[in-house]
Amino acid sequence: MGEITVSAQNIGQLLHDPTSTSGGAPYMQVYADLAVSHRGRPVSEIVPMLRAAADAALLGFTAADLAEQAAAISSGARYELRVRVIE
Repeated sequence: MGEITVSAQNIGQLLHDPTSTSGGAPYMQVYADLAVSHRGRPVSEIVPMLRAAADAALLGFTAADLAEQAAAISSGARYELRVRVIE
């Protein structure tokens, strides 16, 4: 299980926010799309895509976090992310 802290004003970069005017897909949408399209693919192929999505969303995932997420995508395992929202 992963854990991340996100400011309240930036939660739309992690989760879908219907009121958001930012043009990019939220990180969790990118993750979900990769979970469908990259199951069974090597972790080393998935990590750079997750890193690009995290960087675009200004989310501070560590390399270990991204590797753990990529391993879950690759294996089809369930992945839990604990999100702490701060003001």
